[in-house]
Order: sequence, then structure tokens, then C-alpha cells
Amino acid sequence: MPYNRTGYAPWSLTREAGVESATVDGTIEVPQYIQPVLSTGFVDEKGDWKGVKSSDKDFQFYQKDEAIGNGATFITHLGFDMTGYQDVTIAIKPTNAGNYAITACMGSDGTNRYANLSPLDDASTLRGTRGTASDFDNLLTDSAETLAADVWNILMIKEILSNQKLLQFKITNNSGGNSTVETCFLRSV
Repeated sequence: MPYNRTGYAPWSLTREAGVESATVDGTIEVPQYIQPVLSTGFVDEKGDWKGVKSSDKDFQFYQKDEAIGNGATFITHLGFDMTGYQDVTIAIKPTNAGNYAITACMGSDGTNRYANLSPLDDASTLRGTRGTASDFDNLLTDSAETLAADVWNILMIKEILSNQKLLQFKITNNSGGNSTVETCFLRSV
């Protein structure tokens, strides 16, 4: 059953010390019941509002690349932001079944900035460390991923690309023939 109790206000020490001119009452009512709270973000050290990220509901950043020749490479969406996201799922729908090389790379068209830095080494393979490793490695370079034709092939990438800014992928068609390839992405917290 909800009830209130009386407590001393922390700002009224002067009044409690007997100074009659203090304008603040020395007691306050303190609610004694449980109330749900919903947190949607916080104010950072610079005073900027930062909302809590939530996973994408639907796939985003759709792209269709037509008539990609065998051995040819194309680059997906011009750098999407993974800041605050842990995992990314890539969906690929080729018209020709077979092997495709997939590499995570720096995304930019020369106008996008990585935080406050520009120019960038566009389409360069992303490098970093994993866990306690002390050497830099390529974060994602899959040289032969077998994909089925005319269906969405769903590939989840856990953690290694978390918080990456300007993320994109280089995909090479090694299926043996021309292929039209559709791609899109889903980010998860």
C-alpha cells in the first residue's frame, strides 16, 4: 500500500541548525511506493542528448547492382553507421548461385567524414584487434561464401564490426557468370 514518510531535506541544514531566517522547510515528504521508470537515453558530458539504441526492425540500406561480371567487385551502400550497434546481418540475393567474396571495408564517397577526419582511404579493408590480440588483423574477409540464387541469403556478423562508422562491404562475384545482386542490412544492439 503506498504511503509517504517524512524525511529531512538535505538542503536545509542551516534551518535544522536553528537559523530561523532559512526559507526552506527542514522536512520533505518521501513517497514509499514502487513506480516503473522507462529510460530512453541520457545527457552526456557535453550536454548532448543520447538516445538508447534499439535494433532495426526491418532491413535497411537496400541496393541493387546489375550485371556484375564473374570476377568483378562492387561496393554496397556508401557507409552506414554502426555506432551503438553490436551485430549486423547482411542479406544478399544474387541471380547466379556460387561463390562470392565478402570483405568489410571503409565506406565513403569522398565526402563522408569519419568523426572529424577526412579524407579517408575509401574501400580499404577494415582492420582491428579481436579480444586480447595485440596485432591488427582484417576484421572480415570471407574469400568464398556459397550463395543460393534468387533467394535472400542471410549472414549474421557478430560483434567484430560493432560501433564501426561508415561501414560498407566489397563483394566479388566468383560464381562463374554474370549476376545481379541485391543487398540490405539489419543492425542489432
